[in-house]
Amino acid sequence: GADSHVMPEKPSVPMGLLFELLDKVQKENPIDVKRIYVMGISMGGFGTWDAISRSPEKFAAAVPVCGGGDVAQAPKLVKIPIWAFHGGNDTTVKTHRSPDMIEAIKKAGGEPKYTEYPGVGHNSWTQTFSNPEVIEWIFAQSKKDGEAAK
Repeated sequence: GADSHVMPEKPSVPMGLLFELLDKVQKENPIDVKRIYVMGISMGGFGTWDAISRSPEKFAAAVPVCGGGDVAQAPKLVKIPIWAFHGGNDTTVKTHRSPDMIEAIKKAGGEPKYTEYPGVGHNSWTQTFSNPEVIEWIFAQSKKDGEAAK
């Protein structure tokens, strides 16, 4: 419910484990590193913002849903396709958290997308993930040659 936050210098233990797992899966499996996506809802929306802020080069696109990030990280996010979603009446994660990130990224030179659902509370994921355009959009994203995840 905070109005803002500053991303900690070091990732949380679960985030560190996620990056280790991602590296392991990439090394042991035929993964298309140009098509690694991250999505999350609520605390996972915060995790999505955190992941792309820590390693924007790893991801081809991100879909944070009803989360928030550290607006100071916006310059790192200008090259990654982002489509954020939030309910207009969310009292669990204040609605302004998503558009604050979107505006900060736009000011830094990025072109993220944002959808707000008027009258919707915290459960903005039902509309998001039942919309076939969201899945079509994310799978249309791919890193260009020379930008592949490391």
